[in-house]
Amino acid sequence: MSSIAATFCATLVDEWARGGVTAAFVAPGSRSTPLALALRANREIQVHLFHDERSASFAALGHALATGHPSVVACSSGTAGAHFHAAVIEADHSGVPLIACTADRPPELQHIAAPQTIDQTGLYGRSVRFAVALGVADGQMRGSWRSLGSRLVAEANGRADRPGPVHLNLGFRDPLVAEPGPLPPGRSNGRPWHHDLRTGPEHGAAADAEVAEVWNRLRGLSGIVVAGRGTSDPASVLALARRLGWPVLADHRSGCRAEGQAVAHFDQLLRSERFAAAARTDVVLRFGEPLASKVLSQWLESLDADVVAAQSRSRWMDPERIAGLLVAEVGLARGLLARIPDDYRPSQEAERWGRADRLAEKTIADELGAHGVTEPGVARSVMAGLPAGASLVVASSMPVRDIEWFAPNRRDIRVYANRGANGIDGVVSTAVGVALSGAPTALLIGDVAFLHDSPALVGLRDRPVDLTIVIVDNDGGGIFSFLPQAELLGREAFEQLFGTPHGTDLAALCRAHGIEPTVWDSERDSTATTVTPQRPPEPTMGPVKVVIASTDRAENVAVHDRLNRAVVDVLEG
Repeated sequence: MSSIAATFCATLVDEWARGGVTAAFVAPGSRSTPLALALRANREIQVHLFHDERSASFAALGHALATGHPSVVACSSGTAGAHFHAAVIEADHSGVPLIACTADRPPELQHIAAPQTIDQTGLYGRSVRFAVALGVADGQMRGSWRSLGSRLVAEANGRADRPGPVHLNLGFRDPLVAEPGPLPPGRSNGRPWHHDLRTGPEHGAAADAEVAEVWNRLRGLSGIVVAGRGTSDPASVLALARRLGWPVLADHRSGCRAEGQAVAHFDQLLRSERFAAAARTDVVLRFGEPLASKVLSQWLESLDADVVAAQSRSRWMDPERIAGLLVAEVGLARGLLARIPDDYRPSQEAERWGRADRLAEKTIADELGAHGVTEPGVARSVMAGLPAGASLVVASSMPVRDIEWFAPNRRDIRVYANRGANGIDGVVSTAVGVALSGAPTALLIGDVAFLHDSPALVGLRDRPVDLTIVIVDNDGGGIFSFLPQAELLGREAFEQLFGTPHGTDLAALCRAHGIEPTVWDSERDSTATTVTPQRPPEPTMGPVKVVIASTDRAENVAVHDRLNRAVVDVLEG
């Protein structure tokens, strides 16, 4: 028996596949049956089942992060869709294409206390780029189905310049199980119904006038380049910095952490008052999103410098409120490179920062060598041990900071973190989604964030992923020990409200899901034997490994203080 709902859903899914969607993440439920069956029947889209909606949505987010293509996430009606909200917010803030589909009860079951029925219209507010709340599919609207499916992909890809989430709310009546009838014909050669050139890489590119204005502001001056996620052309940014003789201060997500050029330990260097004063500069050219370092942010705020912020036209990113000029990021570095004359004399700033950075690296390595397992040491080892082409997902709070401050420069791996809203929601699921894109993947995460997303462990052992999870377990919220609350409150109040020890046996939790964890061993080459994800010999079922590194929250603060002080002492001694 065929039905309008089944045909409608099959048409949507066909358009999504034509538009580049390759993966769907489905949480089980009855009301979403027509869409779930249509997704499963399409050979171009791989369906991944997750037992809860939050894990499904963050896995979809991770997959879209890794592939650059929209992922579909689908659930049943009622409160199920509410569990997508955190991932939708992160996708909004981070510019990640996501198609969130919530099944709904038909109009006749609304407002009469029918089970699993809430008002799902506008469920995600202004966090979505585009939202459609459909009633039950109507055969008279067959001519619009392909347009709707194609537009959802275009809107998620950034029709208005910046990618992000879209929301489709679908009403379904019984019977929910049926075969689709003939689909409305699509474009020839498998093309999507709409092809929006405005979602291409040059959409929103810097105009010649913008490039000229920036060049007039920086030529002949000393300066620095600051680069975060959203840097669209890292190679050109690095080439520009070399020609100008400017240092590059970048996080790993930018793609600009080049060995021998990017300053790896800028956070520690700027803690030296002497170095920070000597490094004051005329121009700051910032690409993409802000970095995690508060020390860097405060130093930039203290400068009397001309700050040029190159970013997406559709998002204002100036947390210190110091940008004197905001310009389009795409194409800017290439445009500036083309304007530099052959006889241009570069600044000496990159050499100054480079000498100090090499001194800081030796100091940090020597200091860490005197300790056992430390959180900065784990971060360094994880980054150093990954094979070329791998992916690294980093949780917010301390892991993302330890990677930014202490990890070696690597441009041959891809680094991801949910830093749009800076939450710890769904980090394990995000890593699973990244791993499902095909690359060997590692996750560096704290114990609280790991517990926060423990539902992601359900069925993880049997997923076709090559994933290593490294958990830094300090029995609580370690980042809070760096805040004034740790000193201003008594120990009992601090531990209750901020330290939050949980006492969970993480190893036992992993074993409950069929995963046998190992212990981080500082006495042997952990990066080679424990951390590095190994490619499976065939593209079938890959291994899932968990490594637990136990640390102490108070000692972690002391280690960071010793490392920072050691660098300051060597710079000022």
